[in-house]
Amino acid sequence: MRKLFILFSFIIIAGNVLSQELAASVSIQSSKVETQVDPKTFIQLQTQLKDFLNQRKWSSDAFGNEEKIDCSFYITIESVLSPGVYEAKLSVVSNRPVYNSNYTTPILNMQDPNFTFKYQLSQPIEFNENKVQGSDPLEANLTATLAYYVYVILGLDYDSYALKSGAPFFSKALNVVYNAPEASGINGWKSYDGQRNRYILIDNLTKSSMDKIHEVIYSYYREGLDQMSAKFVTARGTILNTLMTMQEVQEANTNTMIVPILLQGKAIELVGIFENADKEIKKQVINTMSVIDVTNLNKYKEKLE
Repeated sequence: MRKLFILFSFIIIAGNVLSQELAASVSIQSSKVETQVDPKTFIQLQTQLKDFLNQRKWSSDAFGNEEKIDCSFYITIESVLSPGVYEAKLSVVSNRPVYNSNYTTPILNMQDPNFTFKYQLSQPIEFNENKVQGSDPLEANLTATLAYYVYVILGLDYDSYALKSGAPFFSKALNVVYNAPEASGINGWKSYDGQRNRYILIDNLTKSSMDKIHEVIYSYYREGLDQMSAKFVTARGTILNTLMTMQEVQEANTNTMIVPILLQGKAIELVGIFENADKEIKKQVINTMSVIDVTNLNKYKEKLE
């Protein structure tokens, strides 16, 4: 069992099924094109994608049902480019349980606006990491994009339990990027496809100059949140140190997107952690967040000043 020795203290009953890694949900919103496409198309696609994510083995490790990673994939169909070819937006969320609590914390909350793919009724949903491009680039872009995010989810989850243990999955995501489908309308795989894309994210997670980010992930979750129930003050100090390290990474790497991604959806969580801290600690939090989470700065000031 993958994480039991690290986090959980469950009693494993003989014969307990060891299975796939994900407990993924898939939601497809197609109201913008409902008059242009047979509604059965997206009903079938939603079922196929859920099976693809949950029934495929993405690692060589055995996962118990209680260890599966809770994640969600939200696909919003924006337009029909041609019969069976869709322009969409993708949101990916994964969550992680916190030790000795009923609380789950978001570990990835990613919005991807560059999701173009082909799908027709009865089309097989296939992915081969040795032939990412497949035989039809637009068909392959559907599964290549989802597989990429599965590997990122796995990498972040593993990193949060053992230092740098997510590296093999980040390497797999990088392989998808290097071998991504190429065709007109396919975007998000190249360094020049905007300031926030799949290439930049996995580059942030694999290049040596940003190695500290893996220490941040491990410290925030395993040494921080997981210790809150037993050593609150110490754990809170660890979390403050991780935020300050994020600031160092952000200031040293001008084209980073991993820090904002890690902080996405964290404002309420961080306010709850620091709202009863000493004045100087609150001041340090506000100063740090003014650099790494400007979007939510007013929330921090409102609650912590």
